Amino acid sequence: MIDALQAIGSVFLDPYLIFLIFITTIIGVVIGVLPGLGATTGAALLLPFTLTMEPVNAIAVLATIYVSATFAGSITAILINTPGTAAAAATTFDGYPLAKRGEAGRALGIAVVASTIGGVFSVIVLCFAAPMLARVAYEFRPPEYFALTLFGLSMLATISSGGTVKNLLGGVFGVWLATIGAEPTTGIERFMFGNYELYEGLAFVPVFIGLFAMSELLVQSRHVNLAYETVVMKAVKLPSREDYKRIWKTVARSCGIGTFIGILPAEGATVASMIGYAEARRWSKKKDEFGKGSIEGIAGAEAANNAATGGAMVPTMVLGIPGSGTTAVILVGLMVHGLRPGPYLFTEQVDKVYQIFGAMMLANLMFLAMGLYAAKLFARISLVPLQVLWPVVFALAAIGAYALNSSLLDVWIVLIFGVIGFLARRHGFAVAPIAVGLILGEMVETNLQNSLKMFDGQWWLMFTQPLALLFFVFAFLGLFSPAIVKWFARRDA
Repeated sequence: MIDALQAIGSVFLDPYLIFLIFITTIIGVVIGVLPGLGATTGAALLLPFTLTMEPVNAIAVLATIYVSATFAGSITAILINTPGTAAAAATTFDGYPLAKRGEAGRALGIAVVASTIGGVFSVIVLCFAAPMLARVAYEFRPPEYFALTLFGLSMLATISSGGTVKNLLGGVFGVWLATIGAEPTTGIERFMFGNYELYEGLAFVPVFIGLFAMSELLVQSRHVNLAYETVVMKAVKLPSREDYKRIWKTVARSCGIGTFIGILPAEGATVASMIGYAEARRWSKKKDEFGKGSIEGIAGAEAANNAATGGAMVPTMVLGIPGSGTTAVILVGLMVHGLRPGPYLFTEQVDKVYQIFGAMMLANLMFLAMGLYAAKLFARISLVPLQVLWPVVFALAAIGAYALNSSLLDVWIVLIFGVIGFLARRHGFAVAPIAVGLILGEMVETNLQNSLKMFDGQWWLMFTQPLALLFFVFAFLGLFSPAIVKWFARRDA
């Protein structure tokens, strides 16, 4: 533990890393404020530019984008009733009504304090939970990892509002994408169509840039002339003592909810914020204020969505299972820099792990200061015309994809997957299940093959392994629990 504290403390004593986190926090807040971007899109855009950095600095940049953009979505949610990120959608329910009453500064003060507490709490939990889970993960063999990845894929059923069937279809499509290239064991070519640049499969980075950044550009192109109604704000105010008394239980509850939801594979901050808001209303003594400007509603949503950021890093770093769309991008960053997620990461490169945790802690403290002193300035960024913003995003996406391997094929992949992502969104499919399916697809195939080798092709013997069986049960419940709940509800009715 002393070594862990020294590694975390070294972040606060490294001037270059502090400067890097400061600049990235500003970029993250800008990305979060701009409606239509968000943490996942921002991380996907910056991923190619982190490839020349040291591993800790690169992952610190991506993690900082994650936590700062998640908070910053609340700024536009409160001031223009448009969440800068999906995780801030629940903040609009009470943030904008409170702002229209002339209390925009108070609403933002509640949001920034609740977000900071949630983020710091989740990083503290991450510091303790990740090493403990890593010790358990030492017991994992191919059957356990195969069952775990199936559980992760089953959680795609609830990763977005697209619907269970559509989310699972997106995940299956992502798994199929993972089969492109040479089969690892036999070297048989699959879906390459004679293009040997695909021999090692699709590169994650251009696919992610296309799915998240380029498709968002095409979606937002339909709203070029959209005008936002802004609320005038004088200054951001810290919550009063009475406000703290009223929200502290809500914040504490949402910290626990957000961290727990974040740890579940494929859930993330959006689900956490909705549940945090719902529970805040359930336990409030003033339920009639919700939807009209309740500070408990803002605190519940914001503490939960930022607590989910640290929670989502737990399965990402320990098991290699993304906890959200953004951690899927961070997972790619870990792999590219040779930080292979898993239990050995916490024994062989433990200093780097805790330096990443320290960077997340510092980022949370930095956006506290920025939220209090610069929110009014950042709010003006939301007024940047889309005619200016999206050509810049397009150029960054193309440059980032080409810079990866100096290959025009990667640029074509960005454009192709931008169109695929756009068509998917247009027909009600979410792109996050496709991304998670692509990452988990290789793990599913490799661990299934290794499991069959262990049991001489007798696949049913995997169900005799207690830990694997537990994850198989979780996967079954993840897929069929909505139908089971509906069946019980009909029977009771």
